[in-house]
This record gives sequence, structure tokens and C-alpha cells, in this order.
Amino acid sequence: MTTAAATPRQARAPLNGVNTPALFATIDAVKGAPALGAFRFRAQNRWVSGTCSETAIESFSGAGGEHQHKTVFRYTADHPAVLVGEDRGAIPVEFLLHALASCICAGIGNIAAARGVTLTSVESTIEGDIDLQGILGLSKDVRNGYQQLRMRVAIAGDAPAAVLEGVVEQARARSAVYDVLTNGVPVELTVAAA
Repeated sequence: MTTAAATPRQARAPLNGVNTPALFATIDAVKGAPALGAFRFRAQNRWVSGTCSETAIESFSGAGGEHQHKTVFRYTADHPAVLVGEDRGAIPVEFLLHALASCICAGIGNIAAARGVTLTSVESTIEGDIDLQGILGLSKDVRNGYQQLRMRVAIAGDAPAAVLEGVVEQARARSAVYDVLTNGVPVELTVAAA
């Protein structure tokens, strides 16, 4: 059994399904050659009909090269009937909830393993509030996107509550999706119309 007192460099065996030797090797590699940390992720989307579209994710660049995923990941997005769709997939703003929850969850797994904490369960619920008056152009005073997000994480493991809370806090602090949502990111949109 690992202990919560383990320092990050002591946690060298795989833990919580995390290959901690590879995690520390990655940290060391990027520390020694910062250019290896530059990644570019991509997605291709195509309209199907109505409010339905499909996205494919198959490759990315990083660590000095191009990489193919083991499979092409395909996601269908749509709106439910109450939002004039056919409910063939989650709505785009629901994917955002998934992105935030799964990013923080991945961080929890990695950080706990690096700290030598064995996890027994991690579950979260996340919800957000949107007022359609913004999206429908009925009010300039109402934003189009989420007005607020709320996430609750329930975590259990072989460490005291304060240590587990610290793991979650570090996961939040290092989450790329949390960073994008709370700090914003420039978005460039170009159009090729035929």
C-alpha cells in the first residue's frame, strides 16, 4: 500500500492505472527540452442536416512529431427536439461539460499517482446554466454561453481528506480546459464560401 506521505519522485511504480514512470519521464523530457511541450490538436467537423454535425478526431502533433490516434474518434452533436433538433447526439455545450469534467478527472488520476495516493473512487457532477434569450437574439444583456458552471467532485483514497482535496485543487489548477474556460483564448475564424 502506498502512503499519502510519498513524495512525487518516490511514486515510480504505476498507480491508479497511470504509468508514473512515463509521466515523470515526460516531465523530465519537457523540462530538458521545452520545445517538446508544444502540441497542436485538431478536429474536423461536417454538417449532416438540421442542427446535426459530426466531428472526427484522428491526429495531432507534439513531442517533436506527428501522431495518429489508435482509432478515429467520431462524435455526433445535435439539439433535442425542444431546441429544434432531432436529438441524434449531445448538444455542443454538453460536450463542454464533458471536456471540463474529464480533464479535471484525468488530472486527478495523474496527480494522485505522482503523489503516491491510491484512489478508490472519483466521481463528479457538472452542470451549467444558459438563458436562450442570448442565443436567440432576444436580449443583448444575456450572454450566449453558460452563465455559470458548477462542478462537484467526490473523491476517496488512502490519504486524508486534506491530501485528497489538494489533489483535486492541483488538478483544477493544471487543467487545460479549466484554463481555457476561465481565462479565455483567442479564436480565429476564417471562411471559405463557395
